[in-house]
Amino acid sequence: MFNKILVANRGEIAVRILRSAHDLGYATAAIYSDADSGAPHVLAADEAYRVGPSPASQSYLDIDSILAAAQACGADAVHPGYGFLSENTEFAARCEQAGITFVGPPAAAVHLMGSKRESKLAMLAAEVPCIPGYSGAAQDDDSLLQAAAEVGFPLMVKASAGGGGRGMRLVQSIDGLREALVSARKEALNAFGSDELILERAIPNARHIEIQVFADQHGQVLHLGERDCSVQRRHQKVIEEAPSPFVDEDLRHRMGEAAVSAARACGYVGAGTVEFLVDHERNFYFLEMNTRLQVEHPVTECVTGIDLVAWQFKVAAGEHLPITQAEVQLRGHAIEARLYAEDPGAGFLPQTGHIERIEFPEAEGLRVDSGVHSGQEVSPYYDPMLAKVIAYGESRDEARRRLARALDHTRLFGLSSNKWFLSELLRHPRFAAGEATTGFIGESFAQARSMQPVTPEPVAVALAALIFTLRQPPGTPPALPVWGNGPALRLRFDLQHKDTQLRPTVRMRGNEAEVQIETDVLSIGVLAIDDRCLRYHHQGVDRSCHYAIAGDRLFLDHGGSLEFSNLASTPRAKLDTGGRGQVSASTDGVVLEIKVAPGDTVERGQVVVLLEAMKMEHPLKAEVQGTVSQIQVAVGDQVKVRQLLISIESDSPDPN
Repeated sequence: MFNKILVANRGEIAVRILRSAHDLGYATAAIYSDADSGAPHVLAADEAYRVGPSPASQSYLDIDSILAAAQACGADAVHPGYGFLSENTEFAARCEQAGITFVGPPAAAVHLMGSKRESKLAMLAAEVPCIPGYSGAAQDDDSLLQAAAEVGFPLMVKASAGGGGRGMRLVQSIDGLREALVSARKEALNAFGSDELILERAIPNARHIEIQVFADQHGQVLHLGERDCSVQRRHQKVIEEAPSPFVDEDLRHRMGEAAVSAARACGYVGAGTVEFLVDHERNFYFLEMNTRLQVEHPVTECVTGIDLVAWQFKVAAGEHLPITQAEVQLRGHAIEARLYAEDPGAGFLPQTGHIERIEFPEAEGLRVDSGVHSGQEVSPYYDPMLAKVIAYGESRDEARRRLARALDHTRLFGLSSNKWFLSELLRHPRFAAGEATTGFIGESFAQARSMQPVTPEPVAVALAALIFTLRQPPGTPPALPVWGNGPALRLRFDLQHKDTQLRPTVRMRGNEAEVQIETDVLSIGVLAIDDRCLRYHHQGVDRSCHYAIAGDRLFLDHGGSLEFSNLASTPRAKLDTGGRGQVSASTDGVVLEIKVAPGDTVERGQVVVLLEAMKMEHPLKAEVQGTVSQIQVAVGDQVKVRQLLISIESDSPDPN
């Protein structure tokens, strides 16, 4: 038994765990790094303890600091959430040694399933279907090349200790295998501390289906149905749903039995997830077992009515599972979307910065698990997920419509996000029909509007100019101008959206405005305005435009996330995109590797720097052919977005 729980995590999952702990009457404590001081999970706990600086390696991954916090607050249980130390065998063992209940499986099960190679061997012994591949101990290039030839192509190179798509490479032929092995090993070692790899036959157009399992300390193991996680990019899940539109009762039964066998084979206790790939003929193959709570667990909670975190606490306290397999019932449908701070129009580049405002709608069948609030900084130190938006309905289509509308009405200003991408994805005919596989985004969605660089439409530029016209001095509420029948107000603006400068002119008489943008003239009637929303009339229709202003910057929610800067009469220099030989940071991050030295000759498109941000590698390429003239940073340096890293003297004359 335990009475006080330390949540050894951050963000939305920490908030979610604290909620169930409080519902069960437990006292709670949170931990935080310098970057998370005042974050929602800190405010949600009864107590909070600083465990170190912002980098995760010095805070959320510092076992000594976390156990010291547990001792200081008198916690007799620790919930690790997911990520960080949730699948760390040393942490689980250290908790046990300190007499603290680790709310998770035994360390032996974590260790076994933490290795893709060893877990696959264990599953083969338990007769759980596995993907053909190589999981041998020999890790030299020659052994892997020989094994790959036997497995066949295309194949997947995977980090044995990995997850989240890191250390994973799709290889189409033997020609690209050596390079894939080098890059996968390097990424795996950096992310997981192990460069061990496995090879698996690639299964194109598969479904990624996972089974939620639960086991108590008394030998009872059951499953709670499946989740469909097929909608992915870069092998990372984007949309998850339960139940799967592809799985019938027979397949659910067979996969459920295999998942239970997998759990029994490793002596499992608590909540776990067994992941499978399923081909078009409904053959399924074991991928891995996640020995923790999953990001997407809310959809299972919605369709089963079970609080999985509460079950974790009950099982950790020695209680029996409250129901049997025969009593598990799935009702309705639930879909979850992961809201990320990233720019889909720039290759899903993670975003950092200040959240001016974030608000979620409240509606029937809607649940939001969020770990951020307005005014918070999104740092480069952690995963860029901001929240999970979950919709439940009696049917899949009802849940899908509710989720798309909820995303439309989510307000997020201050940095780019994937909310419009998610909304458009949910409305895609292939997803609506339940036909999305792991190749869906690349095959059917790659040219979607939300995945292209955002270009503001004339009406968005006009609205931006109009909002700047109507805004009042700081500290006073916006109000409609009242100029009667006098001369029309005429204002010219110098606006910038990314690298594009725009010069709209606003002529306003009373509440009617004419906005000229080059040769376009738009007539807009102002109906109402406050500090969050402009109600306007355009082309016979009344609409709302939500916005936020921070200094000279205007964030507009209009068919995409738009940001305008009011340059007044002083135009800003166009940002250097690297076309003249300057390689700049694409995001806030850490310099992981510099691949060139002063005096080196480089080709256009050659990777010259690797950045690490939000647990992902970002290769930066030379945009000109030439000679490296200067390197302004060193490996390990923290850099800011657009910071100059390398200068290259071009071999070609400047066309300008």
